[in-house]
Amino acid sequence: MVTMSAYPTSADFERDARRMHDDAQVSAGNIAMGVIIGRTSEFFGFFVYGIASVLVFPRLVFGFAADPLTATFYSFAVFALAFLARPVGSVVFMWIDRSYGRGTKLTIALFLLGGSTASIAFLPGYATVGVWSVLLLALFRLGQGFALGGVWDGLASLLALNAPANRRGWYAMIPQLGAPLGFALASGLFGYFYVNLSDADFLSWGWRYPFFVAFAVNVVALFARLRLVASGEFGSALDRDELQAAPVLETLRVHGRDVLLGAFVPLASFAMFHLVTIFPLSWVYLNNGQSAGDFLFVQIAGAAVGAVTIILSGLLADRIGRRGQLLIGAIAIAVFSFATPFWLEAGAGAQDAYIIVGFGILGLSFGQASGSVSFRFARKYRYTGAAFTSDLAWLVGAGFAPLVALGLATEFGIFFIGGYLISGAICTLLALTLSRALDMQSDGS
Repeated sequence: MVTMSAYPTSADFERDARRMHDDAQVSAGNIAMGVIIGRTSEFFGFFVYGIASVLVFPRLVFGFAADPLTATFYSFAVFALAFLARPVGSVVFMWIDRSYGRGTKLTIALFLLGGSTASIAFLPGYATVGVWSVLLLALFRLGQGFALGGVWDGLASLLALNAPANRRGWYAMIPQLGAPLGFALASGLFGYFYVNLSDADFLSWGWRYPFFVAFAVNVVALFARLRLVASGEFGSALDRDELQAAPVLETLRVHGRDVLLGAFVPLASFAMFHLVTIFPLSWVYLNNGQSAGDFLFVQIAGAAVGAVTIILSGLLADRIGRRGQLLIGAIAIAVFSFATPFWLEAGAGAQDAYIIVGFGILGLSFGQASGSVSFRFARKYRYTGAAFTSDLAWLVGAGFAPLVALGLATEFGIFFIGGYLISGAICTLLALTLSRALDMQSDGS
């Protein structure tokens, strides 16, 4: 029976679809594949913009700046806007989820994300439209961030909820594979056009193709996600109140402490995240190091190493626990931070080693960073709590990382990049320690 509503909603259609496909159960493998496709599409668009913020926008949009370094600072400032808009998007799209259904929310969010990304492909330069180029780029970037707040589909939570007790680390690492896959695809596309086109052609039209591809990838991800949202397993989880969109303010009132802890636990990973992807590309490019095209292909190799160590993190976490794995990752990042300034300043070979080793360490930590305290949320608040925690973690740990890292290295020297990494590792260690203390207090009571 179809329920009546005062406004259009996709909820009834989703329930009908689940009834139609009730005999075609979706396996855990299918859910995992849907999660990987969704996360890869998000990170692909994320890194397409990130790479362009180094190779394209400083010249195309911020060419009025006094020098390339200042232009890159402006570009990284606009880069951070998406992370500020993302929590706002979560609040709005959680309301859309409750009022109009998850299918409606995902469709709007992914088309907004794809539309904002594709619009950047048509962006005119400062030489053509003046300050409007800057304003349009900022608007499209805000649109990307706002939309990212709505692409949270709950599939990663569904995967975690159905994980066997002795395989939670393995299931936790599966969504994280989207990061190296998305980065490798984005770097490969940009690297191909950068190497095979003249500088004039690349700046005129070559850089625009990856943004078109990002829109196409988003459309594929939309249908993959909608198929799983209409599955029997997803419907059963919704009926058990495991994946319902609770109001954000109510979630913060009940689980504010857990959200705050969850935002700081992955700080070491997220600080490291941009220090092996966006920042080193800008450092090499601005300091006339090796070719940016060659460096992008080195980063692809690093992403492959990162994917392997993400998988390894799942195996290790099932042996020593996710908290233990995160502690090891934070300590490894702290140790790596001492080598950072020497490798970045020691020529092409050392820079390549920095990328390969850095990605390997990142994978060990990042593989278990997502949802590390989600188990603390009551079932009613798990969906919203995990989404908003992720938003805050990315904002605090990664949103301003390229801007801060470039500023520290320029103003005080490359040595301070190591200090930046250590500060992230310390925050992770403190958050893990506090989380463990709260767990023991809870068990004692």
